[in-house]
Amino acid sequence: MKHTATTSFNLAPSALAMVPFVSVENMMRIVNTLGPANAMQQMSQYIESDFARWDQFDKTPRVAAHSREGVIELMPTSDGETYGFKYVNGHPANMARGFQTVTAFGVLARVDNGYPILLSEMTVLTALRTAATSAVAAKYLAPPQSQTMAMIGNGAQCEFQALAFQQILGINTVRLFDIDPAATKKAAANLAASGLNIVTCTSSQDAVAGADIITTCTADKQCATILTDNMIGSGVHINAIGGDCPGKTELHRDILLRSDIFVEFPPQTRIEGEIQQLPEDHPVTELWQVIAGKAQGRKSADQITLFDSVGFATEDFSALRFIHDQLARTGHFVELDMLADPDDPRDLFGMVKRAQNA
Repeated sequence: MKHTATTSFNLAPSALAMVPFVSVENMMRIVNTLGPANAMQQMSQYIESDFARWDQFDKTPRVAAHSREGVIELMPTSDGETYGFKYVNGHPANMARGFQTVTAFGVLARVDNGYPILLSEMTVLTALRTAATSAVAAKYLAPPQSQTMAMIGNGAQCEFQALAFQQILGINTVRLFDIDPAATKKAAANLAASGLNIVTCTSSQDAVAGADIITTCTADKQCATILTDNMIGSGVHINAIGGDCPGKTELHRDILLRSDIFVEFPPQTRIEGEIQQLPEDHPVTELWQVIAGKAQGRKSADQITLFDSVGFATEDFSALRFIHDQLARTGHFVELDMLADPDDPRDLFGMVKRAQNA
């Protein structure tokens, strides 16, 4: 099956010189035109479809530049027809300085000639795709008819996760906890009109009580213990999305030893995910294998499933592909003059000279 990310490969070269750009403002317009929950549900179909054709993609762990302050990363992939990458940072101290912890932008380009076909903000889009990916994994791994999710860490990702799980899995209750009560208050206010039953909790242990699904999403760049072994009963699904770089984890090692672990791309997850705490040969199952029917997800009612998610380039590719497909329908983009387009491809200097004379 072809999944071409452009609508017009047959245009003359001069018509391809303008590149669609989705700004933050236009991303919000697209999301609000569709509705956030509906946008994530539609995006999840792109993500699931691309996981199902995993073998078509070039795959490599993200290229990371670490510093004491945080990390800056590039996440590239290609399906042979379209190339995509995301630039993303993660700086936990940013919030205290009035900046976003995570910012991002992304590009799609044609493989046949290298021309970009989309430039997009990805700060908002990454939040949407992370939540959509979490919900895709939970479709295969969470207990059937799950109703309650504990959300530990109530920062920028929290509401997206809650709405995605409501829309895609049908959860009706979210139990919120954050070490910063203001974050929980913010999340509860944002979700007040969602139709979800919102329960604010005083501790992680309180939050996980009675939960079918437990999502951890904290920002500190350190090995932390957000969940201890005694908090986790049989039969739950853990959606661990906060640990995403070397030296940053959220779960006690004993939880991992009791769980069946599912990952996106083992060479990346073993460096960045919860499983960095385990030996290199500890068995894990790749999510694409479950989606493609090559491996089993949830097997029994008392099984603990763990999605050790660090985010992978194919998910960003899927999200950019989804946004590209919304442009003609919504019109929420502008065109950027990014590509030099001389009359004679060999005469770039002449183009510059003529512009000076003009």
